[in-house]
Amino acid sequence: VQLVESGGGLVQPGGSLRLSCAASAFTLDYYAIVWVRQAPGKEREGVSCISNNGETTYYADSVKGRFTISRDNAKDTVYLQMNSLKPEDTAVYYCAAVPAPYADNYYCTSMDLFEYWGQGTQVTVSS
Repeated sequence: VQLVESGGGLVQPGGSLRLSCAASAFTLDYYAIVWVRQAPGKEREGVSCISNNGETTYYADSVKGRFTISRDNAKDTVYLQMNSLKPEDTAVYYCAAVPAPYADNYYCTSMDLFEYWGQGTQVTVSS
């Protein structure tokens, strides 16, 4: 059972990246998926999540209006489109799977409920 993130890299301020989170050896159909980031010296922050059927989403205030989460259950993959990136978005980004009925502030930030984690992908926003 594995989650694998990809798509990170170095981008200039104002640029865009799309992260992917793919499941291996299990299906994402029954899980909400959360994107969590951790910047150096800071706590992990749940930035966005999406319910298992894609009908509900959650965004932290820090990314609202700039990030968009989506999923393709046929491919067992979740995406995070990140636009208008800022230096403060620099972090390691992880995806995690949580058995939640919908995506809201509680399920998307209660990390003790997360069952599976990926290994993370580095996003660096710098000129």
